[in-house]
Order: sequence, then C-alpha cells, then structure tokens
Amino acid sequence: MRIKDAFIAFVVLVIILLIIVPLPTQLLDIFLIVNISVSLLVLLMSMFVKEALDFSVFPTLLLILTLFRLGLNIASTRLILGNGGNAGEVVKAFGEFATSGNFIVGIIIFLIIVVIQFVVITKGAERVAEVSARFTLDAMPGKQMAIDADLNAGLIDEAQARDRRDKVTREADFYGSMDGASKFVKGDAVVGILITVINIVGGLIIGMMDNPDAELMDTVMVYTVATIGDGLVSQIPSLIISTATGILVTRSASKENLGRDLMDQFTRQPMIFYILGIMLLIVAMIPGLPKAPLIIIAALMLVAGFALGRAAKKPEQEVVEQDQVEAAAAEKRKPENVTQLLQVELIGIELGYGLVPLVDANQGGDLLERVVMIRRQCAMDLGIIVPVIRIRDNIQLGTNEYVIKIKGVEVAAGEVMMDHIMALSTEDVKGQIKGIDTVEPTFGLPAIWIPESEREKAELLGYTTVDAPSVIATHLTETIKRHSHELLTRQQVQMLLDNLKGSQPALVEEVVPKLFSLGEIQKVLGNLLRESVSIRDMGTILETLADYGGVVRDVDLLTEYVRKSLYRSISKQFIPTNKARVITLDPGLEQLISEKTKQTEQGTYVALSQGEIQSIYASLKTAIERMTKLGVTPIVLTSPLVRRQFKNVTSQMVPDLIVLSYNELDSNVEVFSDGVVSMLANAM
Repeated sequence: MRIKDAFIAFVVLVIILLIIVPLPTQLLDIFLIVNISVSLLVLLMSMFVKEALDFSVFPTLLLILTLFRLGLNIASTRLILGNGGNAGEVVKAFGEFATSGNFIVGIIIFLIIVVIQFVVITKGAERVAEVSARFTLDAMPGKQMAIDADLNAGLIDEAQARDRRDKVTREADFYGSMDGASKFVKGDAVVGILITVINIVGGLIIGMMDNPDAELMDTVMVYTVATIGDGLVSQIPSLIISTATGILVTRSASKENLGRDLMDQFTRQPMIFYILGIMLLIVAMIPGLPKAPLIIIAALMLVAGFALGRAAKKPEQEVVEQDQVEAAAAEKRKPENVTQLLQVELIGIELGYGLVPLVDANQGGDLLERVVMIRRQCAMDLGIIVPVIRIRDNIQLGTNEYVIKIKGVEVAAGEVMMDHIMALSTEDVKGQIKGIDTVEPTFGLPAIWIPESEREKAELLGYTTVDAPSVIATHLTETIKRHSHELLTRQQVQMLLDNLKGSQPALVEEVVPKLFSLGEIQKVLGNLLRESVSIRDMGTILETLADYGGVVRDVDLLTEYVRKSLYRSISKQFIPTNKARVITLDPGLEQLISEKTKQTEQGTYVALSQGEIQSIYASLKTAIERMTKLGVTPIVLTSPLVRRQFKNVTSQMVPDLIVLSYNELDSNVEVFSDGVVSMLANAM
C-alpha cells in the first residue's frame, strides 16, 4: 500500500519538475506518447465502468492529467523557442501530418479541433456536471429518508442501510468534485490556444532575431509546423479526456457498461432497422447521390432488422423453462436453510379448499381487507400491535373448514358455507325458516345456514343474518382478544415504549430499565390483556408503575394498582351505559378468601379446599344463569382486596368472566345487584 502511495507522489513530483527543468527532445517524445496513452486508457475506463462511482478517482486524476499536459506544453514551448523549432520527433510528425506542406491548412485543422473541444465537448460536459451535482445534492434528503423507511420497515438491516448512506454521500462528493474538475478541462483548452499564439509569435520574433538573413516564409514554416504539432499533441489528449468526462457524467442508472447498454437497447427494436433501410433506399433514388453506398448500407440495415426480429420471435416458453431449470439447479446447489423451518408464526388462519375464493379479490373475496381492519380495530380497542396474520390453504382440512392457530397450535376452528348466509335467532323472531342447522363458532349460539336468496325473508322474520366472511372475521377478532396476552411479545412491548418515548421520553427513561425490565413490563401488560383490559393508555400505565415501582415488586399487585389508575377506561369499556347490573360476593366469602390467601416467592394463591371451591362454583353458576336469562352480561363486583384472588379461583370454570373491584368503577356508575355468590352451609 505504501509503494502505491509513494508512486503517486513520485508522479506528481515529476510533473512539477516538468515545469521547471528543461527536457531533451528524446525524453519529451516519451512523455508525449505516455500522455496520449494515458488519455486513451481513461477514455476506455469511462466506457466500461457500470456506474460513475466505479471510477470515483476521476476528478483527482483529471487534475493530475491536466497538470501533466500543461507541464508538457511548457517543456515543448521551451524547446520550440529555444531549439530553433525542434521539439522532438512526435511534435514534428504531428505538425507535418496536419499541414501536409500547407501550414494554412494545418492552422485551420488545429483551430477546428480546438473549437470542437472547447465549444462542444468541454462546454457540454461542464454543464452536465454542474446539473448532475445540483440534482444529486437536492436528492440527498429524499434518498436518506427512503433508506430510513426501508430500515424501519425491516426490508434492509443496519449494515445495508449504512452502505446505502455511504453510497449516497460518495455520489454527492463525486458529482460535486466533477463540477469543479470540469473547469480544469475548460481552462486547459483556453491555455492551449494561448500557448499556440505565443509559440507562433515568439517563434517568428526569435527566428528573425537569431537568423536575420533567413527567408520569412521559411521561418514561418518552421515555427508554424512545430507549433501546430505541439498543439495537436496537447489538444488530442485533452479532447480524449474531455470526451471521457462527458461520458462519465452522462451515465444514467445501469447495471452494465456503455457498450453493452448500447447494443442491448438498440437491438430491442428491430423495426427501426427496417425503417432506416427503407428510408435509405428512398434517398438513393434522388439524382446525383452515390447510389452504391446507400444501397449497401440499406441492405445491411434490412438484414439486421430481419435477424433481430427473428431472434425476438423465439418462443418465450423455452426461455422460461430454461430459467426454471437453472433456478432449480441453483436451488439444489444451495445448502438447505434449516433455520427457516424453526420459525413459528404468532398467528395464522388455514382455510379449506372451498374457502380459498374468500381471499381472492378477483372472485369478490374481501377476507384480506377484513383482516387489515381487524388489526386496526384491535389496536384501537386493546392498544396492541397484532402481528401479521398469515392466511394459507390446507388441503388436509374439510372443504368448508377453517382453523385459527396461535404460535403454530390450533386454538379455534369453525365451518362456514360458501354462497350461504348464517341466520341467528333473536327474541323478535316471528317464524321459522328452513335451512341447515349449525352452531355459530364464536359464541356457540344455535344458527341456520340459508341460501343467499332467503336472506331478505329471514331478516323480515327477525333473524340476524351474517355472511361467511363476517363469521370468520368475528371468530378471528374474538380469538385475538382472548389470546392477546400470548401475542404480546417483548419486541412489541419495545415498539409500544418507543412510540410513547416520542411524546413522553422522561417517563419511559425513568421506568425502563431503571425500575423495571422489559419482561416485567410485559407481564403487567399481559395481565391486563388476559382480562381484556385495554393497554392503549400506556402513559397512565407507566406513570402508575413509576409511582409504585420503588416499593412493590409483585407483578400481580402492580397490575391491580394499574387497573385502579385505569378506572375510567375500565368503566367505559365494561359498563358503557353507566348502569351496572352485577353479581356481588357475600362478605363472609370475601373474608374467607382474604384469610386463605397465602404469599410465596412466586406470588399469591388462595388455599381453598375442594369442597369450598365446588360451593363457590355452584353459587356462581346459579347467579350467571339468572343474569344470562335476563340478557345481561355477567359482571362480578368485589372488594379490591379479593378481586384478583376470586378471578384466579374462577378462571378455570368461567375464563371469560368479568371481575371488577369497587375501585375500578367511575363515580357516575350506578350499581344494581342481581345476585350474590356465597358459600353453602355444608361447605363451610
């Protein structure tokens, strides 16, 4: 690496010495040939790179090559003016070739080359570099935002995002440097014209002074030929470098080099070769034009168009099959990625073959849209981020069956009938309707499947009608709510905390990880979700944990404190009308539960006998049946001290039973007791 650095430093030092130290003609010839060779090398490099950043050293290289040419100009001028017009064989050969015995023609040719370079190529390349630099800098914020969006969406990882940001920065630096480096080329062209004038005028003056007896035309011829040769030797490499600059800054986004892009893009349109060939044949009919070249070129264009058109008509099936074979072979060569088999999806739905049209939008299926709405609804109602719900077909299921899986295990199943409507009986039913008897899968209610043509009739009779997608969507929604505590992972808790941190950073920093770990926060939130309490108000939840975190470490007790802080939302959620018809606990039962509550390192539990538990179950069952007949959702109201313990005792018998404490009711709620849970005498 040090040798490379030393070599570049040595080259720059030699270029500087060219300006100061006189060169012999033989050494100047070598340097002039090197200059032309390096210029051609740069031109080829600019044509074969796939994108501009593959040649990122070009701006610096442009400066070095410009300085090198200027050094050679100074060295050749010193020889022309101080060596009687003799600047070496290379300069002489170029001068004689350009003048061909007539120095006026040589001057005209030289001026044309200078004008082409200065006005056309250099000016255009300078403008393109300026615009590219401006657009690249303007596009930087948008590119950075796109990278951040892809990173947040999980499409790329941190390393890929870092590489993309680095590429965006290097692009801006490159085009900014090219904008400045293009000025070197423009200045080089101007200097070339000035040096030419100086060589001619200075050569004539020196020639007349050194040899007064010489003919004026001979002197003019000697110095003009040398000046034109020197100018051509300098301007031709400069023209090549200018062309390379233009090619590099005009390259658009592509995965191939310039030559391959040109061939691929032109050969995609065989018709243009036909059109060009016919046009050339028409032009060949114009009197006075050479017919042979036009006809030959026209024939070549027509043949090229025919060949390309024939290649384009090759059956695409063969190409597709070949790609499939190659892909299959490549897949076989790859080592098997067993880790993908270990991944377990948090939630998913599997459908029987007959239910596949429900997810096909082309067949009118809208189940996918319903799933999106379910995720939004769960976010609003429960405050959780439901993971992506995968929907797959399963040929092992019955035609009309579906199953809902949590972490790869079936937790719910049902059966629906396509092109049928489920009719649910209500209290207002005025008659019977014929159909296929079934059971509503979500709540276990008796129902009937009827044809869609009978829907209006069923509604007139008082039935509630539900289509098949709605049955599945309702079942999925209730399943998510019932198992929401299982779907809440640590990663999702972190996402909820990050979202809250945007508005309340001090609160989040105080609680996590200073007072509680991510796992402890997850357990508190899971306890709330297990009883269908919304965790959307994360601010209040964390405020409560911050208040009690210094003195209480029991997660279950912390959950009770949080429930007390959420009393308004709990009351609104479970008692929306502010009138609560509830089941209460007998004071003796509350005292018994309180006395038999035991504290251990793992938490608290109630040490009731089997007889006592059975007695509680019997009394609770009677009260629940009474409220169900009244059409009221059963709610048990207890004192704050025993709410958690009573919920734990009854969770096996009635897992969805709502158990609230007095502290969780808003002051505006009116409470009416429709039953009391007590201990039977023989159980006591």
